[in-house]
Amino acid sequence: MAVHCPECGFVVGEAANFCPKCGAYLADMTAPVEATTATYHLQDSGEIAALDVAALQQAGGAALVVRAGGGREGESVPLTGERVTIGRRPSSDLFLDDVTVSRDHALVVSRADGWHLDDLGSLNGTYVNRRRIDSALLRDGDEVQVGKFKLTFLGH
Repeated sequence: MAVHCPECGFVVGEAANFCPKCGAYLADMTAPVEATTATYHLQDSGEIAALDVAALQQAGGAALVVRAGGGREGESVPLTGERVTIGRRPSSDLFLDDVTVSRDHALVVSRADGWHLDDLGSLNGTYVNRRRIDSALLRDGDEVQVGKFKLTFLGH
């Protein structure tokens, strides 16, 4: 069974304690994660505003929340419209400025059965719950990994 580094996605041996590519500590991947992250979003004015996750979900909305990577923990991107672009391109809806992220890395698309995450042929891949995907239907609480960034999908 292949094990991927939770920070960079590099395939490592099952017995490894540290990633040979980025040096990240490889904790027990089966242990439950109990960290809680406060969520916020940046308003058009540049001000930080708290995101009320419960109200978002009650209203039938969805969001991606940055859980780790790039010092942006807690930042959220409400999923509005029909599509949200993710990548290193500054015009991306979710701009992730790191070399582990492709310019046009992934796309979140609203379809009849819910929000889908599509990889756009990225070099390092896109992962949902630590599995590399080409396309996946997102469920509430899914962990999404794009480059070194870990995000959580909140929605229905």
